Amino acid sequence: MFNKFVAFLLPYFPKRFIWIFSKRYIAGETLKDALAVSKSLNREGIRVTLDVLGEFIRDLDEAERNKQEYLQVIDRLEAEKINGNFSVKPSSFGLLIDEEVCYRHIREIVTKAASYHNFVRIDMEDSSCVDREIKLYKRLHKEFPNNVGLVFQAYLKRTFQDLQDLASLHTKDTPLNFRLCKGIYVEPARIAYKDHGEINRHYLEDLEYILQKGFYVGIATHDDYLIEEAYKLLEKYKVPGDVYEFQMLYGVTPERRSSVLKNGHAMRVYVPFGKDWFGYSTRRLKENPKMTSYIIKALFNRK
Repeated sequence: MFNKFVAFLLPYFPKRFIWIFSKRYIAGETLKDALAVSKSLNREGIRVTLDVLGEFIRDLDEAERNKQEYLQVIDRLEAEKINGNFSVKPSSFGLLIDEEVCYRHIREIVTKAASYHNFVRIDMEDSSCVDREIKLYKRLHKEFPNNVGLVFQAYLKRTFQDLQDLASLHTKDTPLNFRLCKGIYVEPARIAYKDHGEINRHYLEDLEYILQKGFYVGIATHDDYLIEEAYKLLEKYKVPGDVYEFQMLYGVTPERRSSVLKNGHAMRVYVPFGKDWFGYSTRRLKENPKMTSYIIKALFNRK
């Protein structure tokens, strides 16, 4: 209850206070900040995926601005020769306002990335977006099979069926490329698993299915148990190193990240940045009130 109460109040706190927590997990407000972080990670042998913050917009003018910013980001990342790709949240481009406008915006972004032989990942958002985002992915995959991917969340009860439904799209020439994560949004028990152990079991069930089918997969987790079990599945199915990677969030468990690298596995770090860092941070805290404990710790450790 205390965590929920604090999370409710946080949007009313001064930005400087929230930044104490946020600066560890967000590259900064500007593209310059994100590029600096990306170069540093690249020097460690780590790939990146850049995310411009600004989801759940209120009008389509914001969608246009977000698209233009992504087009600039793609050009700059290529010019700087950074080993990275791009993640987009469809709600940033008007998914919940006008699906067709959203499609056109993201198609333009994917077209730009594809011109550099690069890649765009469609992030999965809360349950109000899932059907729309799968539909969006299927449209884009038909035209750009090597340049667009999707995220699946293991805590949603529908995920295994969704993976099965998309399997027919996978061929050697039109591969499927998914990121598998646990999921962070607060969803009702009728559609989402709540128990930690149960979520982990379904994560591994989904991952095993993906590996069996030969899809490319971003194994997105910071959970030691899931990482170790993923190692076992990779060995069991003799998975080639070029059809999977591990993925982690910027600023989270860097020691685990280093361990995965030392074990010879590819690693990609999700690097969020942008002027909407305050909205992003407070939304994340409302979705996951347990994170308030990290803020309290941050007040006493301002490194």
